Amino acid sequence: MSDESLQRTPLYERHAAAGARLVDFAGWEMPVQYTGVIEEHRTVRTAAGLFDVSHMGEFRVHGPDAESFLDRLTPNNVGRLKPGRAHYSGLLTERGTYIDDLLVYRLGEDDFLLVVNAANIAGDLAWVTGRAEGRVSVEDVSDEYALLALQGPLAGAILAPLAEVDLDGLRYYGFAQGEVAGASAIVSRTGYTGEDGFELYVAPSHAGDLWDALIEAGAPHGLQPAGLGARDTLRLEAGMALYGHEIDDRTTPWEAGLGWVVKMDKGDFIGREALARQKDAGIPRRLVGFEVTSRGIARQGHRLLDGERELGSVTSGTFSPTFEKALGLAYVPPEF
Repeated sequence: MSDESLQRTPLYERHAAAGARLVDFAGWEMPVQYTGVIEEHRTVRTAAGLFDVSHMGEFRVHGPDAESFLDRLTPNNVGRLKPGRAHYSGLLTERGTYIDDLLVYRLGEDDFLLVVNAANIAGDLAWVTGRAEGRVSVEDVSDEYALLALQGPLAGAILAPLAEVDLDGLRYYGFAQGEVAGASAIVSRTGYTGEDGFELYVAPSHAGDLWDALIEAGAPHGLQPAGLGARDTLRLEAGMALYGHEIDDRTTPWEAGLGWVVKMDKGDFIGREALARQKDAGIPRRLVGFEVTSRGIARQGHRLLDGERELGSVTSGTFSPTFEKALGLAYVPPEF
């Protein structure tokens, strides 16, 4: 039975009509699977899957001081972003630990779009607005966007006939603005599956028609809708961090294997001093991938042991449909 207290994306009726199993995810009624997680996972790896990720949050940050503000707020180098480029970054505490991970899109010289996790929208907004200084405005524009993710090796072939955007010229972490199936859209080439693919940001009123157009165009290529269950198994196979599992307010980018987002030479930013101290002292633990060689699946919170010694605990674990074995991620001391 549907829970009326949960938020719904503009595509809720499509999911229900397609027989999706709907669950509460961060206060949203979202499809966890349609035909089954394993089948959807393999479809994304071999053809393409279409995900509804409209629950994600979007903040517009603009004004003459927007670049310098975001460079102080985040560890990656915002000054090096050109319009039409995006990068992966984080919101860090003064301890160098994660409040959230996010994408930063440079829409124009003084105009940026931040994309944050659904569960953290309110907290992230308070964090960002509470630190805004100078000639900069921060707006929560989450209600202005629906977000569809088309992922898989055939994503480009499916999207190209519908998009008035040069997809071949769109590099990884690049984006362009243009029409897709008649709707004005931001088309970005990022992803959270380990496959090639595109994210489509459109007005909520256009989301349904765009979904239908993609499903129709993708049918000859084997496109299927995919739920959050497959999204999780896909990102875990690719070793991608998930907030609340691999990263949280106790975890630094050094520990999580995300040190490549930290640009220590760009100048001061929130958490820089703590990160410098930790790097000098030695990273106390590191995120590693592992496989389970016996029966069973490792789940979040399961302990990792070396004989009697507890090394750490599992952050994520699942059965991998691609490798047909149980895989996981965990933090362990550096020597392991």
